[in-house]
Amino acid sequence: MSEVRGAPSYVSKDKDLQKSEAQNGESTVWGHTVSIMRPREELYAYWRDFANLATFMQNIVSIEVLDQTRSHWTVRGPNGEYQWTALVTEDRPGEVIAWKAEDGDVKNSGRIEFRDGPPGHGTYVRAILAYQPPMGAIGKLIATLTQKEPQIQSNRDLRRFKQLMETGEIATTTQPNREPYS
Repeated sequence: MSEVRGAPSYVSKDKDLQKSEAQNGESTVWGHTVSIMRPREELYAYWRDFANLATFMQNIVSIEVLDQTRSHWTVRGPNGEYQWTALVTEDRPGEVIAWKAEDGDVKNSGRIEFRDGPPGHGTYVRAILAYQPPMGAIGKLIATLTQKEPQIQSNRDLRRFKQLMETGEIATTTQPNREPYS
C-alpha cells in the first residue's frame, strides 16, 4: 500500500504505520486538530499546567502533579475509574508536550502540538493519542457505546478547549439547578 508523503501516521490505514506513533505497545492511535484564535504560547502555558485540564476535560476526576515531569491521573471510564502515572517525555515550550504512562490501569501515550496557522487562522492544536483499551476490543466497544471511548472524549475535549480559550466559557446544554417558575 502506498502512503502519502508527509501525512501523519495516524491517518494511515496501515496498522503497523499507525502503531509507530505508540510508545507503550498501544493498539489504538488517532489524531485530531482544531484551530484556536489565541497565541500558541498562551495555549501551551494553559495546557502545561496540568491542573487546568480538568476545566475542559469531562472525564477527569483528578490530576495530581507529582513534579515537573510526572503526574498521577484518575479518569472516569465506562466501567469505573482508571488511574496511571504519566511521564512527560518531550516538552518544548510553546510547541509540544508529549507523555507516556509509566504504570497504571491504561497503557497510553500521546502528544499535543501547538503550531502557528496562516495569518487570521490562529494556532493549530493537534492531539495525537494512543492507548491499549482495558479488556481489549470488547472494552473499546463498551467504551464506544457508552460515549466514554478516549477518541470520542478527546475530540469533545479539544472543542471545549477551543471554546474556553476563545470565549472564556464552555457552552453546555445542561441546565443549572433552579427553582421552577411559579
